[in-house]
Amino acid sequence: MFVDPKAPQLDAIQEAATWIRGGGIVAIPTDTLYGLAVNPFDPGAVDRLFAAKGRPDTRALPLVAADAAQIEAHIGPLSPTAGRLARRFWPGPLTLLLRAPVALARGVTAGTGRVGVRVPDDHIARAVAAAVGTPVTATSANLTGDAATSDPDVVERSLGHAVDFLLDTGYTPGGPPSTIIDVTAEPPELIRAGAISWDEVQACLRHHG
Repeated sequence: MFVDPKAPQLDAIQEAATWIRGGGIVAIPTDTLYGLAVNPFDPGAVDRLFAAKGRPDTRALPLVAADAAQIEAHIGPLSPTAGRLARRFWPGPLTLLLRAPVALARGVTAGTGRVGVRVPDDHIARAVAAAVGTPVTATSANLTGDAATSDPDVVERSLGHAVDFLLDTGYTPGGPPSTIIDVTAEPPELIRAGAISWDEVQACLRHHG
């Protein structure tokens, strides 16, 4: 369904949330590329997502949330370090690796005991997570081995058979993926370079240290 990114139809957000709560797969825009959203606390939905992408179950799934409060309510409290980074870079393309709660479907963490989560700088993605009531997955909307995409038509062509609902807002901003920082380590470790430079992260931590 096409959704005006400047004035999204509330019924489209609610329909996306209904699909996700019911175990479905929904393609959503983010502040970088399109992602696939399922309920990360539903093992069946997570299994469907891995099958749809052809993704090996050794690769964890990142999450997006409506806000930091939703993350704390469903994933766990943010450490002082994680809280500093969240206040500085959220909403935005910074993923924090946190300790995973036991309620998460095992496939989300790939058995690592950690989960990557962020608050995206995209009000539609945040609205979907808010309507679902929990963080949702946001793995890139592509078949494993294909390039991630900012084009909803590419999502439809490659994954239309597997996706229950597509929130089409036109092209997303694209660009590099989110930066991933492991804040369970001390000091925090850079896991994946991305849209926010490691220098910016370190400067934030030094400034508030």
